[in-house]
Formats: sequence, C-alpha cells, structure tokens
Amino acid sequence: SRAGAGSHMLNPMSVMVLFAGEYRRLVLWCPVLLALGALSYFLWPSEPGWELGLLLPAIVAGAGLGACLYRPHSLGVRVLGGAAMALAVGFGAAWSAAHRQPPMPELPRRGTELTGIIQDIAYFAASDRGGPPVRYVTLGQGVLHDFVNEGMPPLRRSLNIRLVPQDSAELGIGAHLRVRVLLQSPSFPAFPGGRDTQFEAWFAGRAGRGNALGPVQVEPAIPYPPQGFATHIIARLRQYVGARIRQVLPGASGTVVATLLDGKAEEVPRTVREDFAASGLAHLLAVAGLHLGIVMGAAMLVCRMGLAAWEWAALRWPCKAIAALVAWGIGGAYVLLTGVHLPAERSWLMSSVVVLGLVVGRRAVSMRGVALAATIMLLVAPQVVLDVAFQMSMAAVMALVAGYEVIHPRLLGWVGRLAGFWQTCARHAAMLALTSILAGTATLPVVMAHFGVVQPFFVLANLLAVPLMAVWIMPFGLLALLAMPVHADAPFLHLMDVGVRFVLWLAHGVAGWPAARIAVPAMPGWGLFTGLLGLCWLCLWQRSWRWWGAVLVFVGMATPWLVRQPDILISPDGQLIGVRDRGSLLIMGHARDEYTVKAAWAQALALPVTTFWSGGPQGVETADGSLICGEDEVAGTCTMLRGAQEVVLRVHDPSDGLALLPQALCAQASLVVSVAPIRQSCPDVSVRLDRFSAWRGGAQMVFLASGVQVVTDRQTRGERLWVLKPGGHGTPTLPLAQAE
Repeated sequence: SRAGAGSHMLNPMSVMVLFAGEYRRLVLWCPVLLALGALSYFLWPSEPGWELGLLLPAIVAGAGLGACLYRPHSLGVRVLGGAAMALAVGFGAAWSAAHRQPPMPELPRRGTELTGIIQDIAYFAASDRGGPPVRYVTLGQGVLHDFVNEGMPPLRRSLNIRLVPQDSAELGIGAHLRVRVLLQSPSFPAFPGGRDTQFEAWFAGRAGRGNALGPVQVEPAIPYPPQGFATHIIARLRQYVGARIRQVLPGASGTVVATLLDGKAEEVPRTVREDFAASGLAHLLAVAGLHLGIVMGAAMLVCRMGLAAWEWAALRWPCKAIAALVAWGIGGAYVLLTGVHLPAERSWLMSSVVVLGLVVGRRAVSMRGVALAATIMLLVAPQVVLDVAFQMSMAAVMALVAGYEVIHPRLLGWVGRLAGFWQTCARHAAMLALTSILAGTATLPVVMAHFGVVQPFFVLANLLAVPLMAVWIMPFGLLALLAMPVHADAPFLHLMDVGVRFVLWLAHGVAGWPAARIAVPAMPGWGLFTGLLGLCWLCLWQRSWRWWGAVLVFVGMATPWLVRQPDILISPDGQLIGVRDRGSLLIMGHARDEYTVKAAWAQALALPVTTFWSGGPQGVETADGSLICGEDEVAGTCTMLRGAQEVVLRVHDPSDGLALLPQALCAQASLVVSVAPIRQSCPDVSVRLDRFSAWRGGAQMVFLASGVQVVTDRQTRGERLWVLKPGGHGTPTLPLAQAE
C-alpha cells in the first residue's frame, strides 16, 4: 500500500496479496493442474521412458511436498509446491494409464476365421432410405484361426464385427461365435491434428473392427462369461430392454426412446442425428447429467413424499437424507443400464458429492464438489482430458455453478416482484433460460473444436425440449422400466413416444431455419486450450480479475480464423487428394475410407466437398484457370498454380504406377503429388509426395503461401504407444523368444 498510487505494475508481493484474497479458491485449481500434467504427457513428442514417466514426476512431487512441509506458513511456497505436485502427479498418472494397456495386436490383412465371445450387440441404422438395422457384435477373447495365429492365446482386446445383413442368427450375450471376417486396425487420422481413433481405441481396449464375410455360427451362451457375472447380467438386461422397445415402438421415435432407456444411440437414423445437432439438442441423445438428474430427482421426490405421508417416519427419520440415498442408488442403476458411459459416470460422481452434502447437512452443489469429481476422474482415467464428453461436461458444470453464484440472487430479486402463479412460471422459465445460456455458451469452444459448428438457436429449442423431457418423457420412461418385468410397459412407452415425437418435430423445425448450423474451420489445439483455460479463470476466481478469462475465451474462439488453412490435403493411404478452392474443397482420386475422409476434411475446412476429377479422358478446370486437369500429354494428371508455386498432381495412372512423368511437365514444378509411386519421375523437384510418403507419414497437409511446407500426421503425433507403425501394423501375437 506504500508503493505509491502511480505504481500499477504487478510484482511478486502484489501477486501473493491477490492469491491471499482468493485463498479458499486455490484448491479449485488442483484438477486444472492435474489435467495440464496429463496433457503434457499426451502431447510429448516421443514416448518417455520410465525415468521421465515415473521417476522424475515422483522426484518433483516429493520436492513439492517437502517444500510445503518445510515452509507451511508461506503462501508462495505452498502455491508453487502444490502446483508442482499436481503437475507431476498428472504426468505420472497419464504415463501409468497408457502403459497399463495391452499392446495393439497385428491383425491379418486377409479373410480369416475368428472365434470369440459376444460381449455386446448393437444395432446401427442401415441408411436414410430405410431398411432393417445392421447388427454389430463386440467380441472378446477373440482367437484368430490362420496359419500365423493358430494356437496363440486369445486377444486381450475386443473386436467390433459388422454382420452381413441377411444373417438372421439368434444372438445372445455370452454366446460363442465363429465367423469368417476381414479385419482392419484402427484407422489413421484423416488429416494431421484430426480425430485420433487409434488413441481412443488404445484406452477403450479395442483392437479394431471388421466385416463378416458370411453367416455366423453360434454356440449357446455360457453361464459365467470371462467379463464377469455382473457385467454379463447387465449386458443381457440392456439387450432385453432394447429389444422390447423396438418391438413396441418401431421407427425413428422408437430408436430415440431406446436410447434414453438403454444408452445405445447407434440405431438413431442419420437425419435425426443431424436435426438434433443443428438445433442444439444433441445432448438429449447422450445419456448424461440431464437424464441422470431427472431420474434422481423423480426418485427423490417420490421417496420423500412417501416418507412424509408416513407420520411415524416423518417425525423420527431423516427423510431428506434417506430420499437422497435412495435416489443415488437408483441413479447408479440407471448409469449401469445405459452402459456406464463417461458423461454418465461423471454425472453420477457429481451426484455422489451432492448426496454426501445433503446427508451431512453441508452445501450440496458447490465448486469444490465439481473439483473433487474432476480430480477423481483425472486420477482414475487421465485420458479423459482429451475426451470431448469430459470437456463439455466440466465446462457446462463450471459455468452453471459459477453463473448461479453471481446471477441467481439477482434473478430471485427480479422474479420476487411478481406474485402467485406468474411468479412460479417466471422463475422456472428464467432459470431454464439461464441454464441453457450458461451451459451452451460455456461449451461453445468445445463444440467448435470437435464438431466445427455453431448453433445460434440452441436456447430456443432447449426451452421447450428440456421441460418436456423432465416432466413427461423421462417419468414415463421410468414407469415403463418398472412395468417391463410384468409386460405392462406398452402404455407408458406409447405415452413416452408422444413426447419424443414432439421433440423430433421441434428438432427438425429448428434445424430447417436459416443459419441454424454455422460451419467453422478446425480450431487448433492451442486455441481450444486457450478457450478452456480462460473459462477456468473466469469460473474459478471470485474477484474482478476473473473477467480477464473472458478475453482468453474470445481469443480461443477466434483461432479458427487466425491460423493458415492448407492448400492441399492428402489422405492417409495417399489415394485421395483435396485442393482448397475459394468456395469448396475439390476432391480427386478414390480411397478405401473415402466417405469418412471427405466428411473430416469438409468439417476441418468448413467447405462443401465437390468431386472435381477422377482421371477420366475429359479435361476440366476451375473458373479462374488455376487448376487444369486432363489437358497434358500424360493421362491422369493435373497442373495447379497457387501464388508462385506450380504443382503437378497425378490423380490416376493407367499403367499401374509404371509410367514416368515427362521432364517437361516437371520443369517449373515446386511440388509433385501422385497417387502412384513416383519412382524416378521429376528427380529435380525438391518435394515429391506419393503413396510411399503417405505410408511412412500418414495423412499430409501442404501449405503453399511461402514455399512448400508439408505437415504429416507422424510429425504431429510422434512415436507413441497408441500410434500404429507405418501401414497400420501392430504388435505380432507370436510369443517372444526366450532370452538366453
């Protein structure tokens, strides 16, 4: 205070004074630092050994703990020591979680016989034109019967197998299955920095997927499957609930009803998914906090009213605590029934903290409860830091708790001016609108980063859909589950279907409005990090300096338009080429996963995809003449002029990669891209990309603004445990030779 009024620069002492004013909020940054530690491991350029992964974090954590114990009364030492401990523990927990996973096996590249035990059965919508759903089975304890893997132990990872449509075999959880399949390892990202399905499969325990080449042979279900008796019973129960709902309610609305009660959203038609996504109602199809809150709220209300009606219990028992515990148990059963997905796990963990607060008479919903739940999840499964469900859930909950801390008292004062019925209606409408605004705005950076869209009308759609879900759809769903054992569930399912049909109509109507779904380019990783860090800064502090976080949030949301966009995209197998034009993405060539790659590219660049040329005899060119195809002396080639760079694109080689490009075509070229091996073509061109460079480096992006810059998927992800070897090869299942 004696430094003078004109000195406004921050120094260590003034920073400590600010921290002292927020002393009770410092503990809320523990899960943030744990997440930063785990994130630093996942973004490490190469796989760290045990010295860096365990020994160094243990030393750092011990040093931080020792500093805190040596200087317990120094706030600065405790802040720095605690931060070092949290970062080190997060890094070590992520390293340990990654190394506990079994290796990714090498799958055969040809049709092979496969036997395994059915762990789950899923139904996917066949197409938008209708038709029976396609069945997928998850096989555990898989054994490959070919000349290489015969006699080897079962796979330690599961396989997802798509059955042939005409296969009508009766399948059950725990049954032995034999089928001839064509297997495929988890695919590489469609572009550097894109969705990493290999990372997801590594921590989910999946080895890959496959397509059945014929009907399956089924043996009876075993009484005690390898995954455990309890897991077996729950899987059978989920299968029964889904089959019963599909029998009573066929059609699109029936699939949504089944999703709400058994957690399997695979069968929902694509058009319905797109409508829900465009209208901001996609969270209704993912069983999470909203559904669990409704279930637990209804259970607690019924239990407490029943205890209140019993005079003896109402006078002697803690009815509120008992009702909270009963609701907690019912909520846990609902989480098990819907598949124990990550959003449901996080919600149930949060509800556990709320129930504990109700039982002991403390504040039920607080930011410390959010921090405790996040800390437990990050210690148990650090990989959730990169999961979209975890990011959206924590962002929404933080914003709701912090927002209601500030706005709720003022909102009650405004609503209190009204009287009677209108006061009740205004309070519920205002709180519902506030909840939608807070949660939707907080999750906007995550939605932009992972889905590449902005839904401006999400508040209007949620104002009608969420109350209907709370007072009509989910209560009748609970009654249907209770009546299902005695086959009296049909009336409740039909009443539930009425509400679902209205939600479908609402989603389709809002999705049809102009600008209901605004596409945005891909957000870089540092942009999402900046936005989420700004959100934490905004929600976790209480003083006025919290508003600095809003600047970081806006900067993070603006990053999609601040980074350079690639001029050329090359698919992971090198067979598909995309050229960014002014208003669209021009596609040339063909690839095995062409549909998936095109969808990922269109989302990343926020441009519509157009098939420009496939190497036919008829030549084409763009309106400005910068890209010309089919008019050179070599068939299947294009020439592109972008700024000062001239590019040669070989889209099709009729000679199966044997033809050489003429030297005249390469004379002025700065880059050659070919779907066939380049061999000795254009030896004077400094940058040459073909199927072999894609095999080594994965998907590639080319920037032509200042010279030729190539970014590969291998450069972006590095050599990590979950990154498959070039060509998608894993670890052979053959036993290792004994060391002499």
